[in-house]
Amino acid sequence: MSGGAGAVWGRGEQQDFRSRVRGTLLGVALGDALGAPVDTLTTAAIREAHGREGLTELAPAYGRRGAVTHHTQLTLFTVDGLIRAQVRRDTGAWHPPTDLHRAYLRWAATQRDWGPDERRKDDGWLAREEWLYARREPVRTLLLGLGDDTMGTPSAPKNPGEAGPEATARSAPFGLLVGWEPQLVVQLAVECAAQTHGHPVAYVAAGAYAVIVHTLARGETLDTAVQRALALLASRPGHQPVSDALQRALGAVRQGMPTPERVTELVGNATADGVLAAAVYCALVGEDVRQGLCLAVNHDGPSAVAGALTGGLLGALHGETALPPGWLAELEGRPTVLELADDFAMEMTQGAALHGPAGASAAWLARYPRGGA
Repeated sequence: MSGGAGAVWGRGEQQDFRSRVRGTLLGVALGDALGAPVDTLTTAAIREAHGREGLTELAPAYGRRGAVTHHTQLTLFTVDGLIRAQVRRDTGAWHPPTDLHRAYLRWAATQRDWGPDERRKDDGWLAREEWLYARREPVRTLLLGLGDDTMGTPSAPKNPGEAGPEATARSAPFGLLVGWEPQLVVQLAVECAAQTHGHPVAYVAAGAYAVIVHTLARGETLDTAVQRALALLASRPGHQPVSDALQRALGAVRQGMPTPERVTELVGNATADGVLAAAVYCALVGEDVRQGLCLAVNHDGPSAVAGALTGGLLGALHGETALPPGWLAELEGRPTVLELADDFAMEMTQGAALHGPAGASAAWLARYPRGGA
């Protein structure tokens, strides 16, 4: 099965893929929204505010229930950049990191501007969604990394000392390139993470997360996905902290009932490797999506990013119908997330019919222009 031009997908395959794409993107958003209200709180403070069980339902943040943060915003722009890369491929221009960088610069504009700028003809539809212009406390690292037009690369990264989890949190969509070879998925996620996070721990964790999602989106188990990530990471310079963290997550599964303390321990000092390990652990031990996500946000660490990473894993693993419907009903931006998910699935399975030798859909090229930034 290949996601490239000319690939032939059966209808059942297309429907399964679309469910996993929707599940991944909605899962990221749900985990992000669940964790946002308690993002900076300790376990004790969460219990004081929400009872002995901690947070078990969506709670208000940013003036509403179900509000998402910059993790979801950037994940959506990752999808936008990936679709644009596929569309531009027809022109002979094929450098996905550049298309992703342009997409991330469009996100950065949403954090500076009051609202959409109709004069920017190459923005496409996503950058015109007004709800995305809300500032949801993006870390300074992101704003600095995307503060000018220079693109960071693994050999010359932006913020070379930054090992935080934010680049990993926007990387689930790379895993949805199911027609790509796993090592290419890792490489693309690494290259795009280095645009804001230059420490090897940050960009290797992004690659690891992307390839775990990739294996899940192809229908494998989470345990298989983690093992595949470990095998692919082994040859990469600087992989050891991330590999060790994933091994700790697997080991923690065998240590009895899951507790907030165990999640806090895995998170460690909240660098990308620890938060990824916590997310993998929560997705492995959760009896269902709701329990896995609750476990991912009730601890001393950064709850929104841990929830987002866990949600992406569970959504890719189970598809959209496994997500709690009551939470989806309250989720901020759900129509946008679904529209983008379906566009991505359509581009990956039927791109040749949208823009190819036989002609192009003008409506599609208006949504995803071939032009520059």
